[in-house]
Amino acid sequence: MSNKKTHQFETEINQLLRLIIDSMYSNREIFLRELISNASDAIDKLRFKSQTEAEILGNDTEFKIKLTPDKDAQTLEISDNGIGMTYDEMIENIGTIAKSGTSAFLNSLSNANANESLAPELIGQFGIGFYSAFIVSEKITIISKAIGSETAIKWESTGEDSYTIEETTKDGRGTTIILHLKKPKDDEQDFTDEWVIRQIVKKHSDYVQYPVLMDVEREEPVDEKEQLLDRDGKPMTSGKTQKVIKEETLNSMKAIWLKDKKEITDEEYNEFYQHVSHDWNPPLAKVHLKFEGTTEYSALLYLPSKAPFDMMNNERKHGVDLYCKRVFIMENCKELMPEYLSFIKGVVDAPDLNLNVSREILQQDALVRNIKKNLMKKIFELLDGLEKNDYETFYNEFGPSLKLGIHTDFDNREKIANLILYKTTKSEDKYISLKDYIANMQTDQKDIYYITGENISALLNSPHLETLKEKGYEVLLMNDPIDEWVVQSLPEFEGKKLKSAEKGDLGLDQDDAPKKEQYNDLFEFIKTNLESKIKEVIPSTHLKDSVACLSGDDHDMSAYMEKIMKATGQDAPATKRVLELNLDHPVITKIQDLLKQDKNDPKLKDYCSLLFDLATVVEGGKIENPSQFSKLVGELMSSALI
Repeated sequence: MSNKKTHQFETEINQLLRLIIDSMYSNREIFLRELISNASDAIDKLRFKSQTEAEILGNDTEFKIKLTPDKDAQTLEISDNGIGMTYDEMIENIGTIAKSGTSAFLNSLSNANANESLAPELIGQFGIGFYSAFIVSEKITIISKAIGSETAIKWESTGEDSYTIEETTKDGRGTTIILHLKKPKDDEQDFTDEWVIRQIVKKHSDYVQYPVLMDVEREEPVDEKEQLLDRDGKPMTSGKTQKVIKEETLNSMKAIWLKDKKEITDEEYNEFYQHVSHDWNPPLAKVHLKFEGTTEYSALLYLPSKAPFDMMNNERKHGVDLYCKRVFIMENCKELMPEYLSFIKGVVDAPDLNLNVSREILQQDALVRNIKKNLMKKIFELLDGLEKNDYETFYNEFGPSLKLGIHTDFDNREKIANLILYKTTKSEDKYISLKDYIANMQTDQKDIYYITGENISALLNSPHLETLKEKGYEVLLMNDPIDEWVVQSLPEFEGKKLKSAEKGDLGLDQDDAPKKEQYNDLFEFIKTNLESKIKEVIPSTHLKDSVACLSGDDHDMSAYMEKIMKATGQDAPATKRVLELNLDHPVITKIQDLLKQDKNDPKLKDYCSLLFDLATVVEGGKIENPSQFSKLVGELMSSALI
């Protein structure tokens, strides 16, 4: 056996555990649900593995979860005969609290205005439900033996600043968690009490598909042979009783998704959601269906009300588990739900599936493809049928993920496009749909105008919108990075072209050709002096009050897209921008006059640089030479104040 090793938790752990304990105090019993759920997950993993490796179960083929309370010792054991954990897995799985999830959890709490009452709602999302056991425990001991391992691993901690881990022995595979309970106060539940445990299991874990067992002590009559018989020859009590220990099953193990909807209460639906999602927030909506016909399956899917902290993490698990006749087949089943709907939680039970099915087979399975198609249809119907306030709640949390579907799901692009919402130059405080935008269009307006960027305020004040605002045209304000991919994949909606407000000619039928002729010399002079930065100088169709802006051709990369690529470490293709000038602005007229007077005047080159820098500033870009820009602006201010 190896020596015991002590590992230090990161500095945030005390703060985190304090938050958990303080904010969950009124929900202390939830710890048992979390531990039973973890035990069920461990058995699920082994059960799936045993479908192709039946021999790994040995003689221990009856899956179970065992609760063992000890009132005298004030301990509660939760044991399972699941897959178990190795030394490394113990550190990885039970050490999660000391890793990135801790900081993310605390940051989320901080972002929620440090409202400690939000902690219970966040715990499940961060995969640290196990640590809710410290609410009721002075010390926690875990002994786990992984399938196929010769030795077991013991983990122990008081939840303060460290934990110990060492090799030990254990009969049989699986995990045993021993809670050394705090002594309950007069008004607190005693978690070693049989009836308290029964109540909690019935309330929170009745649907767990493996038996949750507990040894109970009962007074029973002595053996029949010692009993007296009544006049009818039937045994009657002799008055002698004996204490008998019996193992009882505390949960019904009824798969909730197979029940009739009329038999399920809202509370049961919510409890099952918390079981499959580890999310303590109630779901926003659900769809429960049983499909019968050529394709038979049952499904219970939930729409969460809050996005998980790792929502946009590519490695985040999908939320749908696959079953076959109540036998767990696969978690994180990507083949049943596309990436952009991976936040959907729940289960699908398909009785006609092969129990030995693999992911590779699933990808080619016509039955699975048919189920996926039907499920997505139901999800779109669910979203479309939500009340306005509920849908906006959903969209605020999951809008970016939903919009990803426009770029990745050609078959459902139109359905998704009907669901996406944007704020606009005329509705900056509320969302509108693309249908609403078209209904509000001016009679002479041909296109749907949009602009992309980092924040609503900057977009609202962009000089690119000046002419559009003057004409009363509404512009979609796209401040989500994924919107850059949306506009690439959605060139039009209901016959109306989506047109960038910062790229190309706005198509407003303005004829600046005669005026441009007057400024050809100035355009050529500016282009020559800025040839390393721009590809063209043109009269602006965007500007009304500002002097200059940068734009691109219709198919050029936007400034925001270029910024996104650079921020993610990608090489953005070198694309020169177009410098647009407002020919009605007095500054342009005066620079033109100066050029006519003396084309060798050194100030002209400075003004070329200043025009480019001003255009860069207004689109949120960085100036190459801030010192020169500051010097030129200072000189202009000085001369103007004389």
